[in-house]
Amino acid sequence: MAKQDIKQTRTTVDDVNEKLTSFEQRLENNKKLIYYIVGALVVVVAAVAIFVMVRNNGIQDAQKMVNKADMEYMTKGDSAGLVAYKKAANESYAPANRAAQMAASILYKQQKYDEAIQMLEGSSFNGKILGPSALSLLADCYVNKKNYDKALSAFDQAINKAGDNESLTPLLMKKKATVLHATKKYDEELALYEEMKSKFPKSALQMNIDKYVERAKASK
Repeated sequence: MAKQDIKQTRTTVDDVNEKLTSFEQRLENNKKLIYYIVGALVVVVAAVAIFVMVRNNGIQDAQKMVNKADMEYMTKGDSAGLVAYKKAANESYAPANRAAQMAASILYKQQKYDEAIQMLEGSSFNGKILGPSALSLLADCYVNKKNYDKALSAFDQAINKAGDNESLTPLLMKKKATVLHATKKYDEELALYEEMKSKFPKSALQMNIDKYVERAKASK
């Protein structure tokens, strides 16, 4: 009986030792896994930090170029400003958008509509004011090229971006209505004027809007 108890005790001890060894091995393996995970996280964090630093430096450099272009434009006029804005527009960061749009506005004044369109369509229409304004300029370019469908599409985008802006949105709607009238889309023109009257009753454009409503009705 005593021998059996000794045998059972040894078996139990052996089992415990085996379990401890297995646990230690799993712990060792998990340590390696943890080290790999921590190492990977360190690499990711470092990469993100480098990306943010490079991006911030890039934005600052791009903004400096745009500021320099502004100065060239104000002190030396359209030609020098256009060269500087085009150069700044080649950057890959947000300030380049305004540079492209400023270049497009100069090209528009020079009646170089295709070049202006190229500059605008290569930019992003961000900002509650700059975005709609740039889209309006794009629409104006298309109007001058008599591409009225693209002009109306650009005006729609501009109006959508401007939202409830009481100063900008009615002006964009009026410009779109003018194109609708020129293309004899009188029902759409009338609907747009009625929408202006309803949504923006305090707009300065309300002063003559009834005249345009009657004109659209009479033209149908």
